[in-house]
Amino acid sequence: MSLDYLFPAQPRLRIRHLVATFLVLVSTLVARGSEPHIVLIVADDLGVFDLGCYGRTDHRTPHLDRIAAEGIRFTNSYCGLPICSASRASLMTGKHPARLHLTSYLPGRPDAPSQRLLNAVIEPRLVPTEQTMAEALRRAGYRTGLFGKWHLGGGASSPSEQGFDVVFEPPGNGDPSKEGGKNENLITDRAIEFLRSPSDQPRFCYIPHHSPHILLKEQESNIARNASAWNPLYAAAIESLDASLGRLMKAIDESPELENTWVIFTSDNGGLHVPEGHRDPVTHNGPFRAGKGYLYEGGVRVPLLMRWPGKIAPGRVSDAPVSLIDFLPTTLNAIKVDPATSVGPMDGRSILPILESTNEMPELTERTLYWHLPHYTNQGSRPSGAIRKGKWKLFQDYESNTVELYDLEADAGEFENVADAHPDITAAMKQSLDNWKTSLAAQDCALNPDFDEPLHRSLYVDRDPSQLRGRSMTSEEIGNAWAPWRESMNAAVAGKQPKLKNVQGAVFLDPSNASVHGKRLRFEPETYKNVLGYWTEVDDWASWRFQSPIQGRAALEVHCGCGAGNGGAEVDVILKLADGTTQSLPWVVRETGHFQNIVIESLGNVEMVPGETQLEVRPRSKKGVAIVDIRQIVLRPLP
Repeated sequence: MSLDYLFPAQPRLRIRHLVATFLVLVSTLVARGSEPHIVLIVADDLGVFDLGCYGRTDHRTPHLDRIAAEGIRFTNSYCGLPICSASRASLMTGKHPARLHLTSYLPGRPDAPSQRLLNAVIEPRLVPTEQTMAEALRRAGYRTGLFGKWHLGGGASSPSEQGFDVVFEPPGNGDPSKEGGKNENLITDRAIEFLRSPSDQPRFCYIPHHSPHILLKEQESNIARNASAWNPLYAAAIESLDASLGRLMKAIDESPELENTWVIFTSDNGGLHVPEGHRDPVTHNGPFRAGKGYLYEGGVRVPLLMRWPGKIAPGRVSDAPVSLIDFLPTTLNAIKVDPATSVGPMDGRSILPILESTNEMPELTERTLYWHLPHYTNQGSRPSGAIRKGKWKLFQDYESNTVELYDLEADAGEFENVADAHPDITAAMKQSLDNWKTSLAAQDCALNPDFDEPLHRSLYVDRDPSQLRGRSMTSEEIGNAWAPWRESMNAAVAGKQPKLKNVQGAVFLDPSNASVHGKRLRFEPETYKNVLGYWTEVDDWASWRFQSPIQGRAALEVHCGCGAGNGGAEVDVILKLADGTTQSLPWVVRETGHFQNIVIESLGNVEMVPGETQLEVRPRSKKGVAIVDIRQIVLRPLP
C-alpha cells in the first residue's frame, strides 16, 4: 500500500471509504455460513443444441450430460448478447451490455460500405469502475482464480485488476495431442491445481474456455471417431472439451475438501451456424433459428447446467427464462451477501429460489428479457433489438425499423411472424423495448454516408443467413453453397479498422477528486455507490481542476444515475479552459430507475486546449428529491 493511499489529499474521505469497506466485510463474515466453492465454466460459442442432454445425438458429451443428470438443466437460458465480449461483460457484472456500452466483441467488426448504418462506437474494455463477480466474491472472503479467456481488456480492466487473485490466460490454440486443440487440457490442469491448493478460503474458480471457438484443430484419430457427426471436426472438439471437464469433475468428486462445490456450466452465446474461419459451418442449432451474432433464439439461447450436491435436487429441468446476467446476484444471495450493499443495483435477478425449490415462481417465469445489438456482425446479422415476455418474442430490425413477433410456445423456431395478427401485443412490446433502451442510454446507429446499396443487397437481402437451418442440409452442402457469400463478407471489411472509444489521452474525473460546494452534496465512498451523491440542493455544485492534454475536439460523457421520479433536472456542464475561454453543455438528467443504476450519458463534443482546466457541474433546476449521482466524467479526444 503506497503512502499516497495512506495519506491522500482528502484523508477523511479515504478513511471513510476504508471504514465502509471494513464494515461490509465484517457484516459479511458474520452472516456467512459454510460457503460453497463456486466453479463457473463458460464454453466459447457452444450452442444450446450441442450437448446430448439437449437432444444432440451426434456429439459425445457424457460428462456434461452427467452434470445435468445430477443437478438442474435450464431450457430457457439466455446470454446478455450473442457475441463474445458483450456476453462476458454482462455475466461478470450482472448488467446489460447496452448499459455498459460494450455491445460487440473486442475490438469489433469495422464499418463497411455494405452497411446502411454505422456500428455503435463501443468501450474498448470493461469500464474499470464496474464491480465484477470476482471483486464481490473476494470481498466476501473467497480466493478467486481465472483460467482461460478474459476478452474484456487489459490494464485497469485486466482480470488481476478486476478481482482475480490467480490469473492464467493461455492462447486460444494448443497441441491437440497434449494441451488440447483449444488448450482445454492445460486450462483444466491449472483449474484443478487451484481448487486443490491449500487454503482455508472458499474458491471462486472461473473457467472461460476457448473451445469450441474457431479456428479448430483436433487429432485425426478423434476426427475419424466422429466421422458420422454433422461436422466431425467440431464434434471432436466438443468431445475433447467434455473429456477435460470430466477430469475436472473427477478431481472435485475425489477431494473431500471440495465436497461442497457448486458447478455451473454455460456458453457465452449460441453456436456458429454460418461458414466462418472454416469452409463448412461448424454446427447448427437444431430447432432454433440462426446462431452466434443473431438475436433469434439460436443466437441468444444457451445451455445452462448446475450441480450442487445437497442444494440442488438431481434430475431437475427448469423452463424458467433465466439469463447470464443473473449469475452475480444469485451467487451473492447463495452465500448470504446482500447484492444491494455489496455491488449495488444490477439488471439481473437472483434465481436462487429456482435452485432451492422445485416450484417455478411466477415472478421469475413471467419476467421480461431485453437485448440491444447496434452492430453488424461477422455472421451476417444487422443492427437489431429484441424483447421476450412470457411466450412472446419481438424482434426489431434497426435498418428498416420493422418488427417481427413470435409465439415461442407454438413456434420455438421463429418461422411465422405473427405481428399483424397481434397488433396490440406488438405495439406494447415495441414500446417496452424503446423505453428500456432509453432508460439505459443505449447507443444508436447513425446513417452510413458511404452506403453501397447493391453491396448491401447482395450480403444481407438476396441471401438471409438467419434462415440458414442446418437440419435440412449437411455441413458440406452449406459450405459449398455459401462460400461466395463468406468471401464477400470478409472482403467488405478487408484492410479496415474497427472504431472504439478512445482512452489514449482521455481525461477521467472521479468523484473522490471532486471539490464539492454547497450544503449537502458529498462523495459517497461505499463500494456499491462510489459517487457524488446527496445532490438535493439546486445551489450545490461540483468542480474538478486538472491538466488537460487534449488539443482539439473531445467527447464528454457522464457516468450517472437518477432515481425513479427524479429525472428531468436541468444541469450545465461548464469547461473553463487554459486559454481563458469557457464552453458549456446543457444536460437534462435521464431517469435510470435508481441513483446507482449508472448509465453512460453522452452530452456532446467540446473544443479543448492543453493546460490547466476546470470542469464544473452546476444544476439549474430539479424535478424530484435529488438531482443526480455521478460516478465518473470522461473527456475523450476525437479524431
